Amino acid sequence: MSTQPSRRPDAPEVRETVAGLPASLYVTRMREEDLDEVMIIERRIYEFPWTRANFSDSIASGHSVWVARSAEGLEGYCVIMVVLDEVHLLNLSVAPLAQGKGVGRGLLNWTEVVAGRYLASSVLLEVRPSNLRALGLYERIGYERVGIRRGYYPATRGREDAIVMRKPLHRVGSS
Repeated sequence: MSTQPSRRPDAPEVRETVAGLPASLYVTRMREEDLDEVMIIERRIYEFPWTRANFSDSIASGHSVWVARSAEGLEGYCVIMVVLDEVHLLNLSVAPLAQGKGVGRGLLNWTEVVAGRYLASSVLLEVRPSNLRALGLYERIGYERVGIRRGYYPATRGREDAIVMRKPLHRVGSS
């Protein structure tokens, strides 16, 4: 799979396999028709899920929004916002039965492929300190803690901080 920029690096007709993603999975651009399945997963895994409107707005605004599918159905998804020379991973989620099977890591790899297509120099994300599984994955694959956003997430008792993490990307031809 090439990571060279094209006329439209993440066109909706793209159906690609991803290094690091289980061989039975592929990614495609998220469409409005995917949102029923996305919302089922979102509500199952989060106490404070994104709304359908959050996903619709992300699609409509041109964010790079992807689903990972297998023969069994939707396994995960990610929402990526391109900002100048950086991509911001807004949401990365994996269906409960697919967790621990490499889908999250594969979607992170995909995020880096998309970032490379936009010639981004880094990927930025936020994670709850209480989400130890995600935090551990991010740290294992090279994300570094760069800050804290106080009171960023809603929580059962008030608000929860976010750990801000960044992973620099090494582009071909950059120093």
